[in-house]
Amino acid sequence: MLAILFYYYLHFSFQESVLLQFCGNKLDKKDFFGKSDPFLVFYRSNTDGTFTICHKTEVVKNTLDPVWQAFKIPVRARNDVLPYRYFKVQPTHDLTPSNITPVLTVLISSPPPSHDYIGEFSTSYRELSTGQSQFYVYEVVNPRKKKKKKKYKNSGTVTLLSCLIDTEVTFLDYIKGGTQINFTVAIDFTASNAGNPSQPTSLHYLSPYHQNAYAMALRAVGEIIQDYDSDKMFPALGFGAKLPPDGRISHEFALNGNPDNPYCSGIEGVMEAYYQSLKSVRLYGPTYFSPVINNVARYASLVRDGSEYFILLIISDGVISDMAQTKESIVNASCLPMSIIIVGVGPAEFDEMIELDGDEVRISSRGRFAERDIVQFVPFRDYIDPRGNHILSMARLAKDVLAEIPEQFLHYMRTRGIKPQPPPQYYSLSSSASKPPTIPMQTQI
Repeated sequence: MLAILFYYYLHFSFQESVLLQFCGNKLDKKDFFGKSDPFLVFYRSNTDGTFTICHKTEVVKNTLDPVWQAFKIPVRARNDVLPYRYFKVQPTHDLTPSNITPVLTVLISSPPPSHDYIGEFSTSYRELSTGQSQFYVYEVVNPRKKKKKKKYKNSGTVTLLSCLIDTEVTFLDYIKGGTQINFTVAIDFTASNAGNPSQPTSLHYLSPYHQNAYAMALRAVGEIIQDYDSDKMFPALGFGAKLPPDGRISHEFALNGNPDNPYCSGIEGVMEAYYQSLKSVRLYGPTYFSPVINNVARYASLVRDGSEYFILLIISDGVISDMAQTKESIVNASCLPMSIIIVGVGPAEFDEMIELDGDEVRISSRGRFAERDIVQFVPFRDYIDPRGNHILSMARLAKDVLAEIPEQFLHYMRTRGIKPQPPPQYYSLSSSASKPPTIPMQTQI
């Protein structure tokens, strides 16, 4: 279920857009002392036969031969059926006094009182797209006038002057073209997680009956991302624990116990390594983010041609002990093919994590600002369903956690002029074809 939701989100969040320009000719006169103040209202047809307004042009004052400014209408991706849908266009006369801003919300069922209906015509995206090579002239018809007057021909014409299709490449275009998504997990093993994992008060509580917050967040996000990773081998790291046998504090250790090969097979492998680590390490501290960020950034810095993109998921419970170093690591990583997801678990305040998100204020370090926003933060507690519907709440968590990743990914590719490669002839998103990681990751214990 989660994978379907995320695929739908990624697939339909990106669009082609069409730049259109129209002019009118000999439209009906509506002003008693003048001509008309015409504008166009575009309605998109829905699958149930209804229409939804999708654009309204500016008003051109006192003319029966208006030329409207070019405007852009978004249309869905190439796989949608929109090319076969059609638009209903209503040239309309504005009755609003010039010193009052026209109402922008146009009722679909009937025009607002301040608008006077001139007529309409229908077209389709497919028809409009052929206007790149030829003009289209549409007769504007007022059905009421046509019914009443036998000699009625039309209420003027509207001509398509230009139609330019701007195809915006999507996240999936790159995935289909072979870009590899490298997913790394980093889990907080500090003592601030409220004690021993064997105790119900701990955020790492190993309950025989249900998953703890860390496990739920890891599974919700990981099960989605693994579908975009061809080999489904994920480095799984921990930080802030004392390791056996000598109790050394590590801020970057392999959950599977193998620092030379921290890869786990699929999310199930990551989950198993996480549970085993809880039984072998001792929660300690402090909470350092920068070592795991720098670890992933080292590998991202070696592959800048668009063939790979790195996503780091950090799950933590609160206060960051190396905030200055973490900010510097993020600023340095902002020029790399890399994004960071932070999920905050527990009841603590997450002010520092919110700051790292950079949605309000671009993150900076030592006078340098991040080149782009690469961090997405969400608090896990906002997605706990009081009715216990964990499937729905985790679907919401995954959607919001991953909401910014496609745009962060595309921003990196666009700013570097990296185009997606053509997909293989028999590409499938669920292809099981796998290959070993291009650059094997190691931890610095």
